[in-house]
Amino acid sequence: MLQLGQNQQLTILRETDPGLYLGSPEGDEVLLPHKYKPEQFEIGDPIDVFVYLDHEERPVATTLEPYVKLNEFGFLQCSDVNKFGAFMDWGLEKQLFVPFKEQARPMKIGNWYIVYLYLDDQTNRLTGSSKTNKFLNNDQVTVSKFDEVDILVTHITEKGANAIVNGIHKGLIYIEDIFEDIRTGDRLKAYVRKVRQDNKIDIVLQTPGYKSIEPNANYILDELKAAGGFMPLHDKTDPEVIKNELGISKKSFKKAIGSLFKDKQIRIKEDGIELI
Repeated sequence: MLQLGQNQQLTILRETDPGLYLGSPEGDEVLLPHKYKPEQFEIGDPIDVFVYLDHEERPVATTLEPYVKLNEFGFLQCSDVNKFGAFMDWGLEKQLFVPFKEQARPMKIGNWYIVYLYLDDQTNRLTGSSKTNKFLNNDQVTVSKFDEVDILVTHITEKGANAIVNGIHKGLIYIEDIFEDIRTGDRLKAYVRKVRQDNKIDIVLQTPGYKSIEPNANYILDELKAAGGFMPLHDKTDPEVIKNELGISKKSFKKAIGSLFKDKQIRIKEDGIELI
């Protein structure tokens, strides 16, 4: 069976003027145009392709890698708008259609949007939607405190950075926990700081709690060595200075230097920290 919107392995059946015809184990066939065929092949070879609908709504295969796949979120640029909706560049010859009813706000040519790719039940077409919230669910949270997760930053507000967690949940990185430049569309590794009673998920970019002490300690040790063995940072240093210098919070800094001091790797002086 051909699976629209997904990568799949098919078998090369025959070569024709339009290209190679590929087949599934169930007997379905799809065309791979000549411009995508491999330089060397034999009839019967397996080949990995992505299948979608061409301009005439016929299944077609490609070896190109799309920017987003079925039931996934992507960060796509709007390349055209007409009376029916918007069209997004998703890395394939035919652009991805986002109807007006699936736009969280009217899309404009040249702007970038978080878009979810789904298969429309009525038309059997791959369709995009920027109404991302309806594809996310926090009713049954599948992550726990300290878990490493994959996030996609959706938008940044005064409160912090909203993010899609593992492609299925909504999460938030509070502004006071952001120590680096992050933007909408960034895909990052992050960690669950807390799952609240209402199932809201707090995310941080550094390992939370006690687990962050060791990596931060090693990081500060490396920075100390690079600085010649001394850094003018200490308990009374302004948090913004620590954030600008090291990219971590003052709380994380104090935990890390406490660990290094306990291991007798640094001296904590009135004007800074010094490598032993």
